[in-house]
Amino acid sequence: MTTLTHDPARTAPDARPSRKGPRFGGPVWLVWRQHRAAFWTLLALTLLTMLAMIYLRGQLTDYLATSPQKSLPPDIEKYTGRLFSVGSYLGYAPILAGVLIGAPLIAGDLESGTAKLVASQSVSRLRWLTTKLAMPAALIALSTTALGAVFTWWWNPVRSRDVNLEWTSGVLFDVTGIMPAAYALLTFTVGAAIGMLLRRTLVSMVVTLGTVVTIGFIWDRFRLNLGHVLSVTTHKGVGPDARQPELPAGAVQQGQGTYFLTDSGARLDWTTCLDKMENTRAHTSCLESKHVIGYATDYLPISQMQPMQWLGAAIMLTATAAIVTFIIVWGRERLL
Repeated sequence: MTTLTHDPARTAPDARPSRKGPRFGGPVWLVWRQHRAAFWTLLALTLLTMLAMIYLRGQLTDYLATSPQKSLPPDIEKYTGRLFSVGSYLGYAPILAGVLIGAPLIAGDLESGTAKLVASQSVSRLRWLTTKLAMPAALIALSTTALGAVFTWWWNPVRSRDVNLEWTSGVLFDVTGIMPAAYALLTFTVGAAIGMLLRRTLVSMVVTLGTVVTIGFIWDRFRLNLGHVLSVTTHKGVGPDARQPELPAGAVQQGQGTYFLTDSGARLDWTTCLDKMENTRAHTSCLESKHVIGYATDYLPISQMQPMQWLGAAIMLTATAAIVTFIIVWGRERLL
């Protein structure tokens, strides 16, 4: 006869806690746990913005379908104005990435003592720093790339048409193609580096804001230097019936406007013979006495937009890599 015995090891509930939430562990789990609210907010805002842009693009294409010719239908400014407004809002992404995500990232851990707690465990400083930077950077790159792709898709139907949207402006240049991700990653790492050095969250956010605004100001002045300026000229005089140069579709005029072109190839600005503008014949005679034979206009063609963006992104990503290297090298030696 078999005697049944009670085995506590079999009947007792499993003492090991069930694992809930993300299946990753270590510093990855800690970084997600610390910043999950910001990460979920970033992903939610990205999704909502993408859905809004998809809806607005549908309205634009439906309206353009009423005018299949090359000319744009009336009141197109209503739809391109929405495009410009959304592009302006997306232009704040680098500021938000630097101030709200980058600056508190390391400064918050240093200020609260979390960094010392992590360092006392088996996690190395290198692994902790790498994880702290990699996870937010990946989410920022994913979000900005997706937003830039949808915004570019929205803009494409009117990209090469005669609309009052200059592709050289930051509203279009900085939020399309590869630029949104490169720009946001740069400001994010700038904020992280400032937070690591200042070690105080609020101070780091304020300093990061000033730094990112300064970067934006410099970038606005430098952006157009990435392209190669072309010229279009006429050689049929400057009389009342003479026509000024016509720019290709999508081109953006550069310089001080249309110049007067002489037979030697020299250029005279618009103030030439300005005192005789009231008398057409006298003005024409004055220009002819200076050997003016036509007009010249400088411009940047829209075909240069993508190469300029890749060049600008390469510069920003190089600077980003240098800042990340500084954070890791400096942080491993003097972080705590």
